[in-house]
Formats: sequence, C-alpha cells, structure tokens
Amino acid sequence: MATPQIVWFRNDLRLNDHAAVRAAAAAGPMIAVYVLDDVSPGEWRTGAAQRWWLDHSLAALDADLRRMGGSLVLRRGIAAEVLGEVAAVAGTRAVHALRHYEPWAKAQQTAVAATLDLTLHDGATLVPPGAVTAGAGGRYRIFTPFWNALLKMMPPAPPQPAPMIRFAAAPRSDDLSDWHLLPTHPDWSGGFDVWTPGEAGAHATLDAFAGNVHAYDEGRNIPGEALTSRLSPHLAHGEISPAQVWAALTSAAGDHALPFLREIGWRDFATETLDQFPAFADEPNRPAFARFPFRDAPGEFEAWRYGRTGYPIVDAGMRQLWATGWMHNRVRMIAASFLTKHLLIDWRAGERWFWDCLVDADLGNNALGWQWIMGSGVDSSPFNRIFTPVGQSEKFDARGSYIRRWVPELAALPDAAIHAPWTAPPMTLSAAGVRLGESYPAPIVDHAGARARALAAYEAIRA
Repeated sequence: MATPQIVWFRNDLRLNDHAAVRAAAAAGPMIAVYVLDDVSPGEWRTGAAQRWWLDHSLAALDADLRRMGGSLVLRRGIAAEVLGEVAAVAGTRAVHALRHYEPWAKAQQTAVAATLDLTLHDGATLVPPGAVTAGAGGRYRIFTPFWNALLKMMPPAPPQPAPMIRFAAAPRSDDLSDWHLLPTHPDWSGGFDVWTPGEAGAHATLDAFAGNVHAYDEGRNIPGEALTSRLSPHLAHGEISPAQVWAALTSAAGDHALPFLREIGWRDFATETLDQFPAFADEPNRPAFARFPFRDAPGEFEAWRYGRTGYPIVDAGMRQLWATGWMHNRVRMIAASFLTKHLLIDWRAGERWFWDCLVDADLGNNALGWQWIMGSGVDSSPFNRIFTPVGQSEKFDARGSYIRRWVPELAALPDAAIHAPWTAPPMTLSAAGVRLGESYPAPIVDHAGARARALAAYEAIRA
C-alpha cells in the first residue's frame, strides 16, 4: 500500500494549478493539512482582516475537498511540531508544500525538513526568486529591467487542473469556529460582503475582469470606477495562481492584457526583493533613512488611520480600507505619502496598519509599496516626490464620486469644492450642510508647510 502524502497548505488555498497537490496525488493517498501558526511569524502574525478572509477561504477549501471525498485537517501550533504529530499518526514522513519566501516561511520550511521528508514545489510566483538574472548573473534590484527580463521568459507553463485524489484516513481536526478568526464585539466586517473568498470566488473575479481588462491601463488610476481587477486578496491567499491569471488574460485580450500583467510582474519583483533582503519589511534598504527624523504624533496618526485628516481623498481611502479591507492602489499611494511626508510618521507604522486592515496583505508587496513611497527601498520614488492630495484628487477623482462614496458628509458639495472644502466660501459649505471642524475636520496640517518640513527633514539625512 502506498504511503500517505501530506499536503501542507499555507497561502496557496486552491486545488487547481497546485504542484504540491499534483505531486502528492501521484505518489499516494493524500492528507490535506492547514496549520495556523501564530508563533513563527512573530509580529507579522496574520492580521485581523486576513483572518476574516482566512476563515472563509479555509471553509471553501474544505468544501471543495469534501466534494472529492476528503476533508481539510485544521491544527493550531508551531508548524513543524504539528506536522510531525500529524505525520506520526498517519504513519508517514512525506510532506509536500509550495515554497514560500517570507522569513518565517523559510524558517518553517527548514524546521519541517529537519524531521520530515519535505518536498517543496514552485507555484507561488510566475518564476521563483533568483530565476530572473541580469547578463552577468546578478539579481535585479530595479523593477523595469527585471520586468523586461521576466517578460522574455513568459508565458509560464500552462496551468494544470486539479488531479484525481485518493484520500488517506484523516487525523483529528480542529473545528474552524474554535479558532475565532471572525470579529465579534464589535463586528467591523459588515462591508466585507463585497468579497467572495475561496477558489471559486477567485475564478469568478478573474472571469469578470477578463471581459474588461482592455480598460485597465486607462482606468486603473480612477478610484471612483470599478476598473481594477480586485484579484489581489485571491492572489495573496493563493486561491488562484499567477500562471492562471496570465493564461486567462492573455487568452482574453492578448497584448492588451500586458499593462495589468505588469502588476503581476511587480508582485514577483516584491517576492524577489524580500528573498534578497529578508529584513525589508522592518528596515529601510537605504541606510541614510535609518536616521530619518520621524515625528511621534499619536493624535495625527489616529486621524490618518480613521479618515479624519481633513483631506477628503486621504480620508476616503482610509475609510474604504476600514470598511472593506481594501483600498484602491492610487489612493494607497496618496494616503501613504501623506502619512510619511505630510505628517513625518514612520512608514513602518503605516505598513503595520495596512497589514492588519488589508484582506490582500502580502509582506513583500506591502513593504515594497511603503518603501517605494518613502524613497528608502531598492527601487523607489525619490523622497522629494511629495504627492499633493488636492491635486491628486482633482486629477483622478475629478467629479468627486469616490469622495462622495466614502466621505458622505461632503456629498452635497459641488465638484469644485469637494477636493479642498476649507477653501470653499462659507455659503457653499452652509448650503451643503458642512461645518468645518464639526461635521468634517479642518486639515490637520497645511500642505505647503508640511512639504517644506518634509524636505528639510530629508536634507538633514543627506548632510
């Protein structure tokens, strides 16, 4: 009789195009295991919004396995210890998993391999980190040449369907509800019903976007319109593979899909960066920024977190984040620039707030985005590129539809006043029912003064 094969699921919660599932199914009867390890990641344990998604995604994966005659074994604890226990009960040493690249994921993989026969497979990215190299064999630290080299390696191998699976007898499993992944008091997840976690939800989202991908390049910066893919949380939890996205979109739109596929390449670049610099989420990549004179301003940080800065485009983004666990990417950049440059608050404080609030939180992507804005990363916007919130708002939300959706107390303002209500005539504010400092805050910082302060801080670390 063939030896049972354990498949260790992590952020790869799917059955299709999953190399570990296919290898295990070919080798013997399978045992599907997910371990909730809140110890190994340290302060990067799964955030609150991710836990909401995880609860639904695990339930969906278990349902898919049950339709095939199996189930998902849930255990909580340190991954190596739990997998050792499951393997002992099952009478096996064989474990298959997709390779992941977060520092704690690498440590987990090393620990599991020390006691069990762990086989790691690729599939979390288009190509593994280190596969895209420059002419002299070095690894890239700038995105555009990385992307150009990656593009020459595309398309990825065709996605593979889920195999026929024989299941071994499943060991004891925790009850998902006992993990208490969902919020209770208060339940802040009311707006999360815009999402459908799970592999089926991922493919439905991909199918919907494939019909509109041709509009992505022109419309991706318009937060008031639904022209982005909304695939990011499905990719972050591995409910769909990058190769599946590539295949579906090139089939639907050919080269017209490339502007979006470049974003999938950026995701690979984020993983490449994290693999090269394991401390990238915690330390600035450019040493001078370790001396940056950040401010300790808890009141201003709280105003930013909850969308009460007095800058409507920033507040709209932060409220969308809180309500839905997601924020439009253009507004992510505006909000991050405001925190780090207008308020001079440490980018890591914003990074950690996003980690807790985003359903699509991904360590590499999150860190790369924040260090890009800060100017401290491997491939960054210059620090002195300081987003003007009002100018960005007027350019990308000209009619104020995004602001009206997420900052309803300003909804009655005319287009000309909604981007900077503090500049509107008193009669205009009164007619719209806006009372600055009461129904909506006055700006917590003056743009011109904040910009000058930020540039002075930057000059101080360059001296």
